[in-house]
Amino acid sequence: MTASRAPTEPDVREFEATVESVDDRAVVLDETYFYAESGGQPADRGTVDGILVEDVTERDGRVVHVLDEGAETLPEAGETVSGIVDDAFRTYCTRAHTASHVLYGAARRTCEDLGYAGFDIGETKVRVDLTTAEPLDDADLVELERLSNRAVWDSLPVSWETLPEDEARALDGIAFNTKTEEGAMSGSEAVRVVTIGERGGERDGAGDGEDAPTWDVAACGGTHVSNTSEIGPISVLDRSNPGEGVTRVEFAVGPTAIDHDAAVHAAALNAATTLDARIGDLPDAVGQLRERTDRLEADLQAATADLLAARLREFPTGEADAGDDADGATWAVGTVDDADPNDLREPAQRVLAAKDSPDAIAAVGTGDAPFVVVAVAEEAAAGSGDDSPDAGAVVAAVTDEFGGGGGGGPTFAQGGGLDADPDAVVAWLRSR
Repeated sequence: MTASRAPTEPDVREFEATVESVDDRAVVLDETYFYAESGGQPADRGTVDGILVEDVTERDGRVVHVLDEGAETLPEAGETVSGIVDDAFRTYCTRAHTASHVLYGAARRTCEDLGYAGFDIGETKVRVDLTTAEPLDDADLVELERLSNRAVWDSLPVSWETLPEDEARALDGIAFNTKTEEGAMSGSEAVRVVTIGERGGERDGAGDGEDAPTWDVAACGGTHVSNTSEIGPISVLDRSNPGEGVTRVEFAVGPTAIDHDAAVHAAALNAATTLDARIGDLPDAVGQLRERTDRLEADLQAATADLLAARLREFPTGEADAGDDADGATWAVGTVDDADPNDLREPAQRVLAAKDSPDAIAAVGTGDAPFVVVAVAEEAAAGSGDDSPDAGAVVAAVTDEFGGGGGGGPTFAQGGGLDADPDAVVAWLRSR
């Protein structure tokens, strides 16, 4: 068995080893500091004797280095080779992995019935899947970010050790499930445990440095920093719900976190300048702006309704005498510009309720998508006999004649998708 030494000695970037076997491009060394992809942490990048390493996996308890297929020559069994682990990528993965533990420790302090459902390190962001009693909201994300960065600032020690499985499972609050076991156990009965803070301390918040409390304990086989201060800023980006009872939190470390925080700060400054307020006063300023917008929107809707009612009053009126669905009623028929069918209900009802109003109104909308709206006074619709106008029947007749579809009741109906010039629809309605 050739296990990677990366988890126990994460700072090693260069080493020499002897080639044990070569199978096509798959090379096994007698020892290696390359991390094999496991549990959410990606495989290391780098070179073996100057040849790019495309992938690092674990097969049957052995770490396999898959070398670049473009290499002209490959090392042979028995040769001594030099390995170089890509420093930038290992550093990023190590900091990101420890950051995921820090964020989980923050979630311990903010979430009820917390459980761990996995994590993954991507090129620019990291996700942690949590099971919680209630979904996380925006305030929860802010608190997770605040507590995580406080733990970074408090320079909490990070340590790891291998324990018997029963002893590891007995540790208070240890994050331990099938996802973490994969990398932490490596097929043995021993478990690698990673602790942030001093084990046995109180989990009541970030410490003040020397007497650091236990922040998080987890079974984990990944690479980690030795102190949380090495992580740098943690920026929580977003949340989602990939499954029932699971909240996925996405965050960033390193350049992505720095750039994200700078962009958020710039946006906040721009918003504050626009609203003539300080950043801290933005919630109140936005609330006042929303109230003003709501008032203006209500005023605009009222003004629009007044204008549409005035336009409907201008429609020519006459008695329809040719159609079964409109016979004997007084109708006002015409076209309206720049209107939505739903906006016409209240103005039409207002016009029909006025003194000396027609019995019914038919409005045809102009534009690229002609529509028809029909409104009938309740008294007229409630008349006796087949001569009572019916808005739904009129719309059905219009769509039968000009295409489209629609529907409604006796007092209000609408139809859209008419394949005709609006004036032609008006002429047809007036002729009925």
